Amino acid sequence: MNLNNQQGFDSEKYLDHQTAAILERVERFNQRLYLEFGGKILYDYHAARVLPGFDPNIKMRLLQVLKDKIDVIFCINAGDIERKKVRADFGITYDVDTLKTIDDFRDWGIEITAVVITRYKNQPQAKAFKNKLELRGIKVYTHTSTSGYPTDIDKIVSDQGYGSNAYIQISKSIVVVTGPGPGSGKLGTCLCNLYHDYKNGVKAGYAKFETFPVWDLPLDHKVNIAYEAATVDLNDRVLIDGHHLKAYNIKTVNYNRDIEGFHLLKRIIEKITGRESFYQSPTDMGVNRVSTGIINDKLIAEASHQEIIRRYFRYAVEYALGLTDKDTLDRILEIMDKTGAKIEDRKVVFPARQAAKEAEKTGKGNAGFYCGASVELQDGTIITGKNSSLMHAASSLILNATKHLAGLPDSMYLLPQNIIDSVTHLKKNILNGKMISLDVDETLIVLGISALSNPAAQMALENLKQLRNCEVHLTHIPTPGDEAGLRKLNVNLTCDPKYSSKSLFIS
Repeated sequence: MNLNNQQGFDSEKYLDHQTAAILERVERFNQRLYLEFGGKILYDYHAARVLPGFDPNIKMRLLQVLKDKIDVIFCINAGDIERKKVRADFGITYDVDTLKTIDDFRDWGIEITAVVITRYKNQPQAKAFKNKLELRGIKVYTHTSTSGYPTDIDKIVSDQGYGSNAYIQISKSIVVVTGPGPGSGKLGTCLCNLYHDYKNGVKAGYAKFETFPVWDLPLDHKVNIAYEAATVDLNDRVLIDGHHLKAYNIKTVNYNRDIEGFHLLKRIIEKITGRESFYQSPTDMGVNRVSTGIINDKLIAEASHQEIIRRYFRYAVEYALGLTDKDTLDRILEIMDKTGAKIEDRKVVFPARQAAKEAEKTGKGNAGFYCGASVELQDGTIITGKNSSLMHAASSLILNATKHLAGLPDSMYLLPQNIIDSVTHLKKNILNGKMISLDVDETLIVLGISALSNPAAQMALENLKQLRNCEVHLTHIPTPGDEAGLRKLNVNLTCDPKYSSKSLFIS
């Protein structure tokens, strides 16, 4: 099934239902609601891939509807700053993603009220980041680990526990608490402020807004399995919510961390508020209405099937790079086996491998390494590219694809030889580089220069935008320049867990 240009999800319908659900929850707590936003508020590409038609910025549009009623608190774990944890879809660290998010929110007309650095212990990188934010006029709070957590409820809910962290000054009825990823301290931040509010006579409440797993879809629905595939490094598992089943005799799903931690969270909230919580399950705490937007379940199941395969390739590459362990790779293989997902189900894999074999036959690889690449265009056409002494396989792929889209003959040269020679001379003889063939980032620049004097190159350039959201596969781990260029083109990239050269360091 070709998923390009097909719609399985109605974003506008979902937006209406989701906004109503949040406003209904706010009414339960007539003074203030702390709304923990899980997942990504902006650029939620995982959701867009598994729910064709999902607007990756739909949550921000929702916040725009509510912007006169909200404060926004952004949490980041000091340990993630110290470890330079990377947000994979952008290839930037969590601290840089925080800066980008603040800018993005401003572009949407919403100011971040405060940044909270959680689990703060004066770590050098976290301290430097705090100073950077404050010098730019951003209000920053630091929270330490909660004393007594998770066993001593009396200490947790006291001035020695939640009370030891400063109250984050807010004024609106809805407080959106978000962060760059799991473990950023969003829940702890909500509960600290909830404690202070009740101490000051403000009767606030808590709720959770998380897109996945989808609580009212079956346990074995591929959307929920794709969520498991996306979080195997965290060992997240989608389970039947036993608390909800016991309370209401209704079968719903949630993920293991929320189910396992529910009793503790319920006791903490009841201790803070001094009354019994009306939440009987972690599902009760959520305000997720994703299922209301599903209009083609078969299409969404296939999109989720494809996402599981993409995640397999991603973790296989991370294992090859030493970024994840064997257990993570084994878990994604178990999910592949459970769902019957096979690499050949991804249409672009074998054409890329065939292109590498053709490069080997012609002997036109680079330093004895033969690489291939392929893309599935919006109309289902498969285009391939292979490496040479002048160009990376991904670079060749981009030029071949844009020529096809522009209706240009495959034999036409888009890049002037004198410019290629000039760039390779710069790389080899001036900058003393080992790899002189053009990566994607460099190819895009040279194509842009060529377009100034070459109408065909200009036609190809204009068709680059047609590659957005197309499926791409490489037979090797991309170099930094290839990865950066392909990310700018916003393609859905997978690659085989193989290196493209014997060099241990690639600049």
